[in-house]
Amino acid sequence: MPTQLDQDIDRITKAVTAPGQMFELTEVTRRGVTMPAFKNAPPSVVHYFAHFCNEKKDETFLVEGDQRMTFGEVWHAATHVAHSLATEHGIEKGDRVGIAARNSSNWIVAYMGILMAGGCATLLNGWWTGEELAYGIKLCECKLVLADPQRAARLEDEDHPARVIVFDHGVPAQGLASVWAAGDTAMKMLGQIGPDDLATILYTSGSTGHPKGAYSDHLGVVSGTMNYVCQTAMMLQLLTERGEAPTVQPSALVAVPLFHVTGEVPLFLQSFAMGRKLVLMPKWDATEALRLLAEEQITYFVGVPLMSYEIAVHPEREKYDLSQCKTFAGGGAARPIEHVKKIKDAFQDGYPVLGYGLTETNGVGAGNLNENYLAKPSSTGMPSLPLVDMAILDDDGTPLEQGVIGEVSIRSVCNFLGYWKDEDATRAAYSDEAYFRTGDLGYLDEDNYLFIVDRKKDIIIRGGENISCLEVEEAIYAHPAVAECSVFGLPDERFGEIPAAVYHTHEGRDLTPEDLQEFLHEHIAAFKVPTIMWRSEEQLPRLGTQKVDKRTVKATFAKEHLAA
Repeated sequence: MPTQLDQDIDRITKAVTAPGQMFELTEVTRRGVTMPAFKNAPPSVVHYFAHFCNEKKDETFLVEGDQRMTFGEVWHAATHVAHSLATEHGIEKGDRVGIAARNSSNWIVAYMGILMAGGCATLLNGWWTGEELAYGIKLCECKLVLADPQRAARLEDEDHPARVIVFDHGVPAQGLASVWAAGDTAMKMLGQIGPDDLATILYTSGSTGHPKGAYSDHLGVVSGTMNYVCQTAMMLQLLTERGEAPTVQPSALVAVPLFHVTGEVPLFLQSFAMGRKLVLMPKWDATEALRLLAEEQITYFVGVPLMSYEIAVHPEREKYDLSQCKTFAGGGAARPIEHVKKIKDAFQDGYPVLGYGLTETNGVGAGNLNENYLAKPSSTGMPSLPLVDMAILDDDGTPLEQGVIGEVSIRSVCNFLGYWKDEDATRAAYSDEAYFRTGDLGYLDEDNYLFIVDRKKDIIIRGGENISCLEVEEAIYAHPAVAECSVFGLPDERFGEIPAAVYHTHEGRDLTPEDLQEFLHEHIAAFKVPTIMWRSEEQLPRLGTQKVDKRTVKATFAKEHLAA
């Protein structure tokens, strides 16, 4: 039965999407299917930047240590990057320009400058090794890569086609001096960039080994962003009606990587339309987060579920005034049910919320909010209004009845166009009716709330990072002593899941788990390296197909860990 909050959200959605309103709906055709879109949305992310940076030009946008920049100052800095990229580095419309760096104000300015020059912002994972960075650069044919010193050093001895331009953090005119020139490129490009032009590539680790490059046009990215803006506007209206709205400038702590879709779309890009201040912290630390939440009067916090839990149970939490923070959002992994109540008990003025979205959907999917989340803490909520159409499909792509478990599938104008240079994977990702098949298994209950019960894909989600079991297995097999192996996820209180592995060596070869971990650290990012490893003295158990029987391997070797 719909709750009062459900009824309020439905009521306000109808109001804000009505003809003549900011979020009025129209129709577009994607993959041969008609679906809703925002009639008044900017034609590109660049137009979106230009409009809201002018409208909010005097309001604080970025806070990083002692450095503060307004929306107008950030736009001005990005125009310098755009002009340099176009006139000094030969970037043309559609060229892929990679960003390989930690979170910073200059990462944001670089991202904006790439799009404002007409390029495609290609978001390389800042935790990757040099080998992995080179693979991502080759895959998406980056013409140029903007890298901070740490990532540039990783790329020094790697083979890839891009020119690497090193930039640093700090004051934009100094840190970005290598891509800095005054000029009018950004204004000229406003007349040339449209909804169908290439905008972004984000990397996704599915079950098939190496990362894939998920590319989107401006229509997809703008639609995903504006769907979040619409939801936020609806919630602000509701909080205002209840007398619970924040009384200070909207603000958020940036504690998740900007190269992930959660950091990019709902956190970073949404902030322009909201006039929201972003406070950056380069590395997660719960005590520092508490200090910044109080000092900067943060109104919104998002991170992997562990982060809000660490704040809630922090021994010094009572020392800090967090009354302005109304939302403690989690995404990227499941939040244990017992954490939900602890977060609400710790923050009486706010609510825990949970979001569900994917790289391929530009972060849009479902959300469970406030008292609804407290009532159904194991659900990821209802499909995100007003753009998302969600269905549970069988293997043939046929929609299943309410309550029946199948593959969670999402259709919206926000969805990505495809995987770069991988048409087979793109075709497999979509049903004939243009639903993106997420690889998650779940069902919709009688109230249209989504419950995820398992994963169809062979992936591990460690603290919001997707890890392909196959990719890690391939890295283990690259060691000459390894005859066979199996990689799987184990439950972990801190990260949700951690990667574990069992391996068997060739006869006469010796290899300790420590030596194998050291080998892996040279080839794959640290978060992918199995935390727990077992060496099997015997050949691993097999299925009738002669494939390694992963379920039996996990049950046998991880018995004690799972029991604990």
